[in-house]
Amino acid sequence: MNRDRYLLVISGPSGSGKDSVVAKLMGLHPGIECSVSATTRPPREDEMEGVHYFFLTREAFRQKIAQGDLIEYTEYVGNYYGTLKSQVDIRLDKKITCVLVIEVEGAANIKQFYPDCTTVFILPPSIEELERRLRKRGTEDEEWVHKRMMRAEEEMALANQYDYTLVNDDLDRCAADLFEILKQRQDDKE
Repeated sequence: MNRDRYLLVISGPSGSGKDSVVAKLMGLHPGIECSVSATTRPPREDEMEGVHYFFLTREAFRQKIAQGDLIEYTEYVGNYYGTLKSQVDIRLDKKITCVLVIEVEGAANIKQFYPDCTTVFILPPSIEELERRLRKRGTEDEEWVHKRMMRAEEEMALANQYDYTLVNDDLDRCAADLFEILKQRQDDKE
């Protein structure tokens, strides 16, 4: 059995509910784990080292890039974010399903390292619903919402590059569909 099939890569625009779908999936199936990402941004009050992120200095992060220890990374709003290869491999070697929730650029890079991984793009029910969800957060200004909507359209145009797409119009059903995809891929002997 190809160990890559234990790697599940999830992407989708901000507001699509991808994190909620993954949380639901993991709540229903406790054997599934998320890889802990690395970042150079400072921890928030409620975040713990090794649980929410591995918090690195810019120098340490750059060293990991140079050593090939990251399978994908990006710089966003002045901070680096990335996935440590060791965090994925330790799970795949034990045949533990590992979930990565990452941006579209990173997902393409993951396929280079793990060609038989399963990639799923989570879509909102509609562009109007996506905008409603972003506004409902109430955490950002109008300019932020506009930028997120523009970015969402760019990301959704790449959904056809994923193995599967799911519409998150019902959280429970979307999480169940995601599990069925995962189960089918892992049971497939090819």
